[in-house]
Amino acid sequence: MVDLTTPPSPPPPPPTEQPLGRRKRLKGLHINRMIPNALTLLAICAGLSAIRYAFEDKWEYAAVAILVAAILDGLDGRVARILKGASKFGAELDSLSDFISFGVAPAIMLYLWAMQGANRFGWMLAMLFAVCMALRLARFNTALEDVNQPTWSRNFFTGVPAPAGAGLVLLPMILSFQVGDTFVREPVVVAIFLLVVAGLLVSAIPTFSFKKVKIEQHWVLPAMLLVGLLAAGLVSAPWLTLSTILGLYLVSIPFSVRAHREFRKRDANGQA
Repeated sequence: MVDLTTPPSPPPPPPTEQPLGRRKRLKGLHINRMIPNALTLLAICAGLSAIRYAFEDKWEYAAVAILVAAILDGLDGRVARILKGASKFGAELDSLSDFISFGVAPAIMLYLWAMQGANRFGWMLAMLFAVCMALRLARFNTALEDVNQPTWSRNFFTGVPAPAGAGLVLLPMILSFQVGDTFVREPVVVAIFLLVVAGLLVSAIPTFSFKKVKIEQHWVLPAMLLVGLLAAGLVSAPWLTLSTILGLYLVSIPFSVRAHREFRKRDANGQA
C-alpha cells in the first residue's frame, strides 16, 4: 500500500560548475613579498610629490623628491631578491613607478621651470622626453625576456637607464641651485638637455650597469670609506655632490662603450 501523505523528496540540485576563467583566491601574501612593492609605491609618491612641489615653485624640494625616488628605485629590486619577494606584479609596478618618477615628473618640472617661455615648442620637448622614457622602459622589459644574451651583457644597459636619465635632464636645475638662474635656466639650454638625454634614453649606446659590480676583498674598506664620503657630501653640499656624480657618469659613457666593444671582440674571437 502506497503512503500518499508523504510527498516524494525532490531530486538533488545539479552540481554547479566553476567558470573556466575563474582563478583560485590567494590565501594571503607573505610580508616579504609586500615590502618591495611598498618601496615602489613610496617611489611613486615621491615622483608625484615632485610634481606638486614644481607647481608650488619649490624646485629644491622637487629635485630632492626625485632623488628619493631614485634611491627607493635602487632598493626595491635588491630587497625583493634578498627577501625572495620578486614577482611579475612587482616588475610591472616598478616600470610604472619609473615612468612617473623619472619620465613624467622631470618633464613637468622642466616645463614649468624654464620651457613655458618656449610655448608649444617647450611642451613638445617635454612630451618627447616622457615618450622616450616610456620607450626606454618598454625596451628594457622586453630585453629581460631574451635568454640568448651572453652573460657579460648583464654588466651593461642599452642606453641610459631611467634614474640616470632623470638626473641628467635635471642637471641645469641642479646647477642653478649653485650658480643661479642667469644662464642654465634659458629655454635654449634646457631644450638641448631635453633633446640630448631623450636621445640617450632610446639609443643603443652601452652604459655601465653597476648592479653586478663585485668588489674585491682588499677594496671593501676603501669602498665603504667612499660611501661615507658621498653620504657626507650629500648632507653638507648636496647639489655640488650630485652634480659631480652626474658629471662622472657622463665621463664613464665612453669607457663603457670601449669595454662593451672589447667583450664583443672576445666573443667573436672565441666563436671563430
